[in-house]
Amino acid sequence: MVNPVNLLAENPLREGLDETNVPVAATIVIFGVTGDLAARKLSSALYNLAHDNLLPQPYTVVGVGRRDWTDEKLRDEMSKDVAKFSRTGINDTVWSGFAESMFYQQVQFDKVEDYHKLGERLDQLDRERGTQANRLFYLAIPPDLYSEVAGFLGESGLNKSDGYTRIIIEKPLGKDLDSARVLNQNLRKVYQEDQIYRIDHYLGKETVQNIAVFRFANAIFEPLWNRNYIDNIQITVAETVSVESRGQYYDESGAMRDIIQNHVLQVLSLVAMEPPAVWNAMDIHDEKVKLLRAIRPIDPSEVGQYSVRGQYSEGSVEGKQVKAYLQSDEIAPNSTTETYVALKLLIDNWRWADVPFYLRTGKALPKRVTEVALKFRNTPLTLFGKAAGTPTPNRLILRIQPDEGITIRFDAKLPGQAVKLREVNMDFRYGTSFGVPTPEAYERLLLDALLGDSKLFARDDEVDVAWVLMTRFLEGWAAQGITKLPQYPAGSWGPTEADEWIEQDGRSWRRL
Repeated sequence: MVNPVNLLAENPLREGLDETNVPVAATIVIFGVTGDLAARKLSSALYNLAHDNLLPQPYTVVGVGRRDWTDEKLRDEMSKDVAKFSRTGINDTVWSGFAESMFYQQVQFDKVEDYHKLGERLDQLDRERGTQANRLFYLAIPPDLYSEVAGFLGESGLNKSDGYTRIIIEKPLGKDLDSARVLNQNLRKVYQEDQIYRIDHYLGKETVQNIAVFRFANAIFEPLWNRNYIDNIQITVAETVSVESRGQYYDESGAMRDIIQNHVLQVLSLVAMEPPAVWNAMDIHDEKVKLLRAIRPIDPSEVGQYSVRGQYSEGSVEGKQVKAYLQSDEIAPNSTTETYVALKLLIDNWRWADVPFYLRTGKALPKRVTEVALKFRNTPLTLFGKAAGTPTPNRLILRIQPDEGITIRFDAKLPGQAVKLREVNMDFRYGTSFGVPTPEAYERLLLDALLGDSKLFARDDEVDVAWVLMTRFLEGWAAQGITKLPQYPAGSWGPTEADEWIEQDGRSWRRL
């Protein structure tokens, strides 16, 4: 019989922490602990969880890398990272206990004997610290090493233990449909699906999680969330940064693979999916997959009708000069990798038929902002006469970052005898409304992985369907044989071709 307490338990990062949701004793093993991701995100996320008393008791953190470090070297480096990146700062008392739980093991990723040594060290730490052989492996390593490292973990027996064993991998999960399927096949040779946690840090953001709550917990919005009332939906991920030092990676990836295929499609699925029967991982993933499968697949020959690409040229962003993408280090001078992309997707189901979803992302844009904007249909009649002004279509804006919150834009009457319309805002801000710091995305996701809760991670069929859709665009672009993409000055909102493209539908991009 199912325990009803488990079904009703609150999430640990929300008020009303329930003891049933405190993770059991565990060891967190970070492959690539000497790298950038561990330094910027994972170290501070784990420390913040320790600061908030949300880590298992007891717990152990084992850093794995190829460098000749010691336990003390790891602790010293992580203290610098935490002091620099932690949202809570660094508390000497908390740090002391955290540091005592931290250990380092050198592993050459292509030597199976080193994995056996890692296993012996983990067994020793389990005995000494009482972590009960529960292990969470985090592969904070280059994606081309995922299959190799997972294979060696399996060969050395580290894919199972007397407790639980789980593995987290980061995007990109392949570079196209074929490579994504090969990666998944390699992982599934070693792990069961319920052991694999495919992380997308966007899903850990409070504002992304709030999309479902906003939709399904508020009766005044859900009845309007369909083709009868909504004209179009725009999802924007705008970045001010250029490719900077990531030239080689980015030129092999591009905006489609880097942002659209994962972050944006995950957000879209939460915005557009049907309500699950039960708020659990299986039902949520089922609805997301159902939604992704309802997106109309384009023929690669139609790619020009459903997409626009661009590259930033020389310009200025936030007062800083930015050199052109093609002049950046490690970028081929004839590269056709997109730094800006806009797509139009159509969802062929009962709720969304004929409602276009416009997706756009770009680098070197004027403002860093991620948002979902729902534009509602016009009123059927201009009731108040020409002198009052034409009513403006209502908008609902979900701001994911920065200034997390929700804005409703609607028409109101200006004070005075005459009836004149003016668009106004109704704003909700996370920071001012709740008065507590918002946990970082990696904190939430690490905690959920320790709890065995995969709601905020991607299932294998989600990844597969997303690649099926996006690979059609990639194939269409490759078939075009374009030798130079449309250019846009750094600090502008993208190529003029993107404006002309959406205007063909009688619509325009929302001004940010």
